[in-house]
Amino acid sequence: MDKRNFIAATLCGLSSVALAAGKDDVSKSCAAPAEPTLLTITGAIGAGNRGALDAALDQLMVKQKLAFERAHIFDFSTLSSLPRQTIKPTLEYDEQQHLLQGPLISDVLAAAGAANANNILLRAIDGYVVMVSAADIRRYGFIIATHLDGKPLPLGGLGPLWAVYDADRFPEMMERPVSARFALCPWGIYHIEARL
Repeated sequence: MDKRNFIAATLCGLSSVALAAGKDDVSKSCAAPAEPTLLTITGAIGAGNRGALDAALDQLMVKQKLAFERAHIFDFSTLSSLPRQTIKPTLEYDEQQHLLQGPLISDVLAAAGAANANNILLRAIDGYVVMVSAADIRRYGFIIATHLDGKPLPLGGLGPLWAVYDADRFPEMMERPVSARFALCPWGIYHIEARL
């Protein structure tokens, strides 16, 4: 884990507090990532690191009827700078266990200044949307998976990001058929809305 990047990402979430106190030097560490954006967080966030929805250039978001005045965006490097978790769920696609790695969604939300959200809307590139309570995000240990079996998740497969948890760890989920365990887990996730 790169502690310096983790601290910078965490401070980005705190930048709204710093700005309110008149300390704009913290917000400079929250600059928009240099690499392509993979994840956009809107709603009840901190100061953010990008502006409002651009109706001309944010076409996917416009088509999915999103609206926001500010957002916090993450690229692969920024997500990789957060502490990485490893889970090993049995997946519905081949009924085999696979290693999935990535940061906890709760850590990503904290980095965006959205740690106080009560409900989390997870949106996939195909338009699939699911609402999960923040309590369940923490209880189930949801991650933003970036890697499957040690390889980056590809676009066109389950990635590049997948909101997922280890269903095998929870008896109430293990009672369900494997095909019914991941309804709360959109693959190809690109947007999270934090709601109070």
